[in-house]
Amino acid sequence: MMRVDLNCDAGESFGAYVLGDDELLLPEVTSVNIACGFHAGDHNVMADTVKLARDTNTAVGAHPGFQDLAGFGRRLIDTSEKDIYNSVVYQLGALEAFCKTQGIQLQHVKPHGALYNYAAVNAGTARAVAAAVQAAVPGSFLYALSGSALVTAGKKAGLNVVQEVFADRTYQPDGTLTSRKEANAVIVEKEQAAAQVMEMIQERTVTCVDGSKKDIQADSICIHGDGKQAAAFAKRLRELLEAEGVQVKAPGAPV
Repeated sequence: MMRVDLNCDAGESFGAYVLGDDELLLPEVTSVNIACGFHAGDHNVMADTVKLARDTNTAVGAHPGFQDLAGFGRRLIDTSEKDIYNSVVYQLGALEAFCKTQGIQLQHVKPHGALYNYAAVNAGTARAVAAAVQAAVPGSFLYALSGSALVTAGKKAGLNVVQEVFADRTYQPDGTLTSRKEANAVIVEKEQAAAQVMEMIQERTVTCVDGSKKDIQADSICIHGDGKQAAAFAKRLRELLEAEGVQVKAPGAPV
């Protein structure tokens, strides 16, 4: 039987600013990537989101990014491998502490935004992220863009790598995500996104923006929590997958 994880980014509110509807979204997914205060989130939001994940039995992951609240972590910061390593360790330590207060385990790590995309193509950045995860939370899973440099670095570091695909993003022929600067970067039609997911699961390919096919491994499917009607789409997608006989479970969950 095929098996896949359904994950979302959450805990991305900050102070008085609310982003996403985590209370509706988390019950529909199996894993959640919680912002660690650098690109979004704060100490109160982190605590509340970890508690919500515990109450909904959703596996918890850290979502570290560049220190860029104004740009939501989607702007590339030109910095050293040492800086990336230490910033990721710092963020993982913060979220793991909140997990301990709730009596749950930090299951995985998934970089956010520009850090995620750069680690997908830059070997040095990928190496720094993988090394930070191995040093700080060695028993966790590393979520990485399917077929990317981060997959290679994670495996080389001895980590359990989960290859991730995106329901609501378009792909370039080289397997990278289309830049958000492009008009066609985000898939807004739910049925189109669902069709892309089913292709990735059943055929192990994705249709790229130029019409070509790219081989892909889909261990986990990401839904962006800040998208419109994200919770409704997550519920619909889960129903479609289960109707096709696909088990929807977190990577660490028992068979």
